[in-house]
This record gives sequence, C-alpha cells and structure tokens, in this order.
Amino acid sequence: MNAIKIQKLLAGETIVSREAGNSMLPILKSRQAVRLAPTTWEACEVGDIVYCKVRGNVFTHLVKGKNDKRGLLIGNNHGHINGWTKQVYGKVIEILKD
Repeated sequence: MNAIKIQKLLAGETIVSREAGNSMLPILKSRQAVRLAPTTWEACEVGDIVYCKVRGNVFTHLVKGKNDKRGLLIGNNHGHINGWTKQVYGKVIEILKD
C-alpha cells in the first residue's frame, strides 16, 4: 500500500491517506484521513507534517529540524525522533474530519 501511495505522490497526485497508530495524538487520531500533496524535502519547514521514509519505515510524522546536507529530522508528536531523511513524498495539506 505504501508503494502505491508513493507512486501516486511522485506522479504529482494529491491523495487521501489513513495510517494506524497513536504517535501523532492529539494532532492526528489513529486512521484519521489526511490529504497529502506531493512535495520535496527542500519545500518543507519545521512543524510540517510529512509522509516520508526514514530507515526503511514509511509514515506521516512531524518535521523537527532541517539541514541542507542531511535533509529533514523526523519525529512523532510525543518527543521521539526517528532520524534524518531526504525521502519525503507528501505533505499534509488538510486533516479530514472523521
């Protein structure tokens, strides 16, 4: 499923995604729908919520930092840091009501 989402975003499509997990509470609930627009890591800023790959895992998490050489520092909404990545496919442009 992640591969299909990534392909659509890389093709320039805006998509709706639902991911399980509570790591983004209270911003996002588990399986809450979000609208993702295609983006690159360079276009993102600290505080954005992005759909990205870090260390082989794909998820929607917060941008905690930005560095021209390392890319974006990704973490959840509870203080956990996942790591640096330049593999950013989409940015949350709307949190949809369930």
